[in-house]
Amino acid sequence: MSWSAENVPEHLQIFLGYLDIEKGYSQATIAAYGADLLQFENFLNTRKKSSDHPREIARGDIHSFLVELHKLGFSKSSMSRKLSSLRSFFRFFLKNKMISQNPCQGVRNPRQDKPQPKFLNVDQALSLMDVSLEPSPKGLRDTALAELLYGSGLRISEAIKLNLDDVDQGQMVIRVMGKGQKERMAPLTEPGCEGIKRYVSQRHAFNPDPREYALFLGIRGKRLNRREAVRIIDRLARIATLPESISPHGLRHSFATHLLQSGADLRSVQELLGHSRISTTQRYTHLNLDEVTAVYDKAHPRNRNEK
Repeated sequence: MSWSAENVPEHLQIFLGYLDIEKGYSQATIAAYGADLLQFENFLNTRKKSSDHPREIARGDIHSFLVELHKLGFSKSSMSRKLSSLRSFFRFFLKNKMISQNPCQGVRNPRQDKPQPKFLNVDQALSLMDVSLEPSPKGLRDTALAELLYGSGLRISEAIKLNLDDVDQGQMVIRVMGKGQKERMAPLTEPGCEGIKRYVSQRHAFNPDPREYALFLGIRGKRLNRREAVRIIDRLARIATLPESISPHGLRHSFATHLLQSGADLRSVQELLGHSRISTTQRYTHLNLDEVTAVYDKAHPRNRNEK
């Protein structure tokens, strides 16, 4: 795009020249700034304003511009980038005493949508759990770890912090230290309990220090770290020939989603996950608000209709 005097306001030309000469920005970057600011200029024209008269531009104009971008279908990341261009533009005005206040001040970036981690359908989850590994200490450890993440819905940080005495095989439960040092008891599945039992019988093969009480050990005999744990799950997913990789947190999401799809009540799943808020459970389980409300209404005694 040409930034000639014919199609670009004078103040915008000065700013783009500043980016070129004083800031040394690439032509591609300058073009991106120019496109964003020219779009804003066109918007201002519809309001009988122009960036050549920056003192007339108010915070309300910035907000209205973002609303217009939203109506036009721009993504939140694109809107944030355009707002960043405007901030730089008006900081330049402020620096050169062309305005006394930046109209972008106090305008927040659009809240970005948090991408949901991938999760597995039931067949995929069972396929990953049924991966046949060599009966070595390492293979037994990897299988036990996967069973805990999916079978008990643990966070990866919770799983790798487990110590040997946190496992109660007789009661088939594990003591879990969650976020905020909140302790909870999580149930073990039969395969999970059996997997831990088989792994612990071979745990000594990692040559741990006698004072190392971690349940899951890495190659050097110390507590398994997060990076190693992620690699374990990724390897199992590849062996299971899943169409896409799955993260340890994706197994936790799968655990919660499958429980609710099978009729478990939301409060119980909330407790199992160690969530303090029911809204967090809803977000983790890929259910819409109507589905969550229906489950909650059915499960909570205060919401049951008296017969």
